[in-house]
Amino acid sequence: MIVNKNCLLCCRQINEILIWYALKAIVWDGGALWLSLRRLLWLIDDTPELITSLVERISMSIEQLLAPYKTFGVNLGLARIQSLLAQLDNPHQRVPILHVAGTNGKGSVCAYLSAILTAAGYRVGRYTSPHLVSWTERFVLQEQPIALPDLEALLQRVLTAIAALDASHCPTVFEIVTAAAWLYFAEQQVDVAVMEVGLGGRLDATNVSNRPLVSIITSLGLDHCQQLGPTLAHIATEKAGILRALCPAVLGQFPPEAKWVVQQQLTDLQCPTQWIEPAIPSDRPGWAHWQGLDYPLPLAGVVQLQNSALALGAIDSLRTQGWQISDTAIVEGMKRVRWPGRLQWLTWQGQQLLIDGAHNPAAAQGLRDYLDTLPPQPIHWIMGILATKDSQGILQALLKPGDRLTAVPVPGYESTAPDLLQARAIELGLSVDDCESVADVFIALSDLSSQGYRVVLCGSLYLLGHVLSKTQNSDSECLERF
Repeated sequence: MIVNKNCLLCCRQINEILIWYALKAIVWDGGALWLSLRRLLWLIDDTPELITSLVERISMSIEQLLAPYKTFGVNLGLARIQSLLAQLDNPHQRVPILHVAGTNGKGSVCAYLSAILTAAGYRVGRYTSPHLVSWTERFVLQEQPIALPDLEALLQRVLTAIAALDASHCPTVFEIVTAAAWLYFAEQQVDVAVMEVGLGGRLDATNVSNRPLVSIITSLGLDHCQQLGPTLAHIATEKAGILRALCPAVLGQFPPEAKWVVQQQLTDLQCPTQWIEPAIPSDRPGWAHWQGLDYPLPLAGVVQLQNSALALGAIDSLRTQGWQISDTAIVEGMKRVRWPGRLQWLTWQGQQLLIDGAHNPAAAQGLRDYLDTLPPQPIHWIMGILATKDSQGILQALLKPGDRLTAVPVPGYESTAPDLLQARAIELGLSVDDCESVADVFIALSDLSSQGYRVVLCGSLYLLGHVLSKTQNSDSECLERF
């Protein structure tokens, strides 16, 4: 193994990980890996002390394993992921993909596509982010998440490859995890991987495939403006960066200023293009109709008429490329789709609780639109929002006179201060008596006995994941209703 001494960016942290691998190797396979790693230990002087402390951490979690790289935060760019993938023998070049970008709707489109293609008999991988409860949710093969030991082993191999990189190419957490996904799907010899963009598109770690089978952009709205730019045109430019010359594109409904930008890119690249109109509700309850096909729609909300139609548009594109996907496979696949944390009903202390991410104004409007289809009832909002999000826009989309708000922090993340959310809700017209802030979401959930209110937990997928991790209720059924 060749070690570049310039790779000293978090040197001690990197070596802690390498020693940890060696210790695990001693436990798991008699130390074969130790022989290939021990020559690295000269990089630091306190190896014995490190070994002593690390022996006590053999069961290090994935979160701990990735912790040294969290200091790099969000840092968009392709150079680091390309260097890392090269160290892994470019697994992405062996994985045919469907590439899915967009402000909202990416996850459910990915869920529809993987379910349909699996039902059609193909070997299908799916990579999405973030996870709700476990890192394993991000890596799905044949509709089943990866086993935790397999994910640990993948990450170990990726982290070993990092040791050979120049310091300037030390990757972010998302790039490490994405590299593991490419490696997993290549070695599992999938027929296709459904790859969800993490952030933006043009400079995202998933955007390394030269010829995607289909590129899909679900929607365009203002979100992640700190990284993608302040206007819809800026954001559209970043999302359109996943498009490739002569490769099919399937697109949703965009605001005019965003659509113009995407259309220019489509024209320049000569992409065969489908602009997808939403499906319509079928006469059959819980079903939808699109281009002559009736199919079940297990995910709630009017927005799923658009998202499911986007998935079917991508399926049509695959059919024109020779993929064998019957209408029966579409129906069977759609029946099996589950996407937790999005308009999902749970039972909490004997009372119904609706949970949804609603982490930007457009997603919040989708939640409000869904609630407005239900019998009229004021809402008790339990809400936590990240500090980087448009909390004012989210509150404006959700709140109505007569509602209540309990503002909470998002554990483990920089949040909009709950008292600031409370103040903004009062500015928007809620009564002072109907607004409060508490220090913990479980305090807010401890008393849901208020009569006459429908209770909704929302504002951040990380907040939902925190609650679901404590309840182990992430497999609850979603309500089948438009």
